[in-house]
Amino acid sequence: MHKDIEQAWHNLESACRENLNETEQAQVRRAFDYAYDILEERKWTTGETIIIHSLEVALVVAEEVSLGVDSITAGLLHNVPYEDVPKKPGFKEIEDNFGPVVRGILEGMAKINALGTDTVGLHSENYRKLMLALAGDVRVILVKIADRLHVMRHLDNYPAAFQSKISVETSHLYAPLAHRLGLYYVNSELLDLCLKYLTPDAYNHVSECLTESETERKNFIAAFVKPIEEKLKSKGFKFEMKARTKAINSIWNKMKKQGVPFDEVYDIFAIRVILDSDPKAEKSDCWQVYSIVTEEYQANPERMRDWITVPKSNGYESLHATVLGPQKKWVEIQIRTKRMDEIAEKGLAAHWKYKGGSASAEMEKWLASVREILENPELNVVDFIDEFNTNIYTDEIFVFTPKGDLKRLPAGATLLDFAYEIHSVVGDHCVGGMVDGKKVTLRYKVKNGEQISIDTSNNQKPKLDWLDIAITSKAKNRIKASLNEERKREAENGKEILTRKLKNWKIEYNDELIRTLLKHYQLKLAQDLYYNISVEKIDTLDIKEVITAKDDNQSAKSKLEESLPVEQYNDMEFTGGDDYLVIDNNIKDVTHKLAQCCNPIFGDDIFGFVTIKEGIKIHRSSCPNARQMFERYPYRIIPAKWRDSNKKSSFQATIKLSGTDDVGIVAQISHVISKDIGVSMRSINIDSTNGEFEGTLRVYVNNIEHLEFLMRKLQHIKGIVHVSRADG
Repeated sequence: MHKDIEQAWHNLESACRENLNETEQAQVRRAFDYAYDILEERKWTTGETIIIHSLEVALVVAEEVSLGVDSITAGLLHNVPYEDVPKKPGFKEIEDNFGPVVRGILEGMAKINALGTDTVGLHSENYRKLMLALAGDVRVILVKIADRLHVMRHLDNYPAAFQSKISVETSHLYAPLAHRLGLYYVNSELLDLCLKYLTPDAYNHVSECLTESETERKNFIAAFVKPIEEKLKSKGFKFEMKARTKAINSIWNKMKKQGVPFDEVYDIFAIRVILDSDPKAEKSDCWQVYSIVTEEYQANPERMRDWITVPKSNGYESLHATVLGPQKKWVEIQIRTKRMDEIAEKGLAAHWKYKGGSASAEMEKWLASVREILENPELNVVDFIDEFNTNIYTDEIFVFTPKGDLKRLPAGATLLDFAYEIHSVVGDHCVGGMVDGKKVTLRYKVKNGEQISIDTSNNQKPKLDWLDIAITSKAKNRIKASLNEERKREAENGKEILTRKLKNWKIEYNDELIRTLLKHYQLKLAQDLYYNISVEKIDTLDIKEVITAKDDNQSAKSKLEESLPVEQYNDMEFTGGDDYLVIDNNIKDVTHKLAQCCNPIFGDDIFGFVTIKEGIKIHRSSCPNARQMFERYPYRIIPAKWRDSNKKSSFQATIKLSGTDDVGIVAQISHVISKDIGVSMRSINIDSTNGEFEGTLRVYVNNIEHLEFLMRKLQHIKGIVHVSRADG
């Protein structure tokens, strides 16, 4: 056995010794021997040894997700059922050897892998099947998240196109799932890795800033912690204090959202007090520590968060306070017990430890609600995933029914969301309500601790503008379902018209034909097609022409041949295979347009997108619209690269500047640009407030190296703090 495999096994064995009994450890060893016998030392095309990947996924399951023997076994065996090997076993054989739970987890993972989501564009129906598979046994989600974390950690082994696709899917689906299940640090690492591969400049910038400020941060933390430690010791508390730096992705999002440089993000780190408390005294101990901390440092009452009195729905418990520390800097401090900290670190898995091997009632309720939404045949799953991704990171608030029942809603929820949370019929007929005895409208945003009653009317029906009022998936989907009933009646009529016409034309009605029409008319659902036929937005004669025309789902060449004028297509050069388009950097001589949403420059990683009316648009791989194009229109994506050339060209680029305002700042910027013969300035705009300035500079440059050289020169101007490239 190769020494790398032996080392990976010893790492797993060591982790299992800490949490598993001897019988369970023996099962893990049996699983390893079984997997090694089947997979041997085979490698994937990336060069990675499959059995090492399996061992390392099992280690993530054991150490970072903290699941039990069945999940660790499933992690070890998850490649066995679908690798093309001579001894490949069936699920019955796996069940005979390792039991029904292991089989159940592996079957759930096999369903996901069968969708091919790791290698092809995700479409709406694939998302539905994927989410339904995940929403079965929660351990399927957890082992799949462990698998994805390992893939992301080794993404350097994969080609760039795969890196981008996997990162988009991870940020969109697996990272939010990890957050929802309480695996905060797994979620953070996944999002950091996504940022690393999707926006490497941002990742590297924040990473370098964190390294440069590390010593300063340590000194500040030591000064902050010292008086609190002394007071807690004098009161007899058993505790430990540690500082945790926020994730790179989290810091970058704050910089973007608040429009500030790294130095002005005040909560770069959080201080944590972890108490060794008796279970009965947990809450009172935490509140005592809170009072000691806020006596020492002034608290910001608006930033106080109490998740001890009412925990988050994924079980998270902690007291958060933001206080004014040394040097007048705001610092977040988190107060919790060892049990609470374990649940915060390990999420749902830690619940099993404290709840006797079952998921919390709230978690089961959430999974049931996901299943209910996904089983709705009218659901647009891509939209659902978008909402799921957005809402999952939102803070929760807690409100009460007139009977005193507690309801959890995302921050920003309205009275209408609350009505649908009570019951879908109550939501459909809601006309307003009472909050703490005062009348309010549907649009009222509910707040923590309010008691709410709903007024209904039998004459009330959901309206289109309700979709702008509601923010929860449950409410939005019910509103859409109600609005769709009339649309459904029209669609049934349209379907009848289409089938009658097809019969007359002697053309067979089938799924492939409908998919062709949906693609041609750029529609998502068959119901949209039938509806448009019924209301005469689509002419049936036009449909006949589309059906009898040559199938357009061919190669990149054929797609371009159909979408571009003949003389333009004939001028094109294809090299490196049928589907690889080479774009010349001399813009005047080629048949494409550079997308204005991201303004690609010679040297950028790019791809082509076949538009309906404007031929090929060239986008940067990091374009903010790239994810949507790859997910929704994968058949219109064409790989592209720049052809090497010595010709000089001009590309428009936008540069963002910020720093300390100075009388001559514009003159200095203009001077730097005028000295560079190859650069011409299109426009400069500077906004100044309270001694600080923000500027936008539009210039023409030759290539990406030219732009980076210019940005470095601008960075050296005194007073300029931050220089970055903008998309538009």
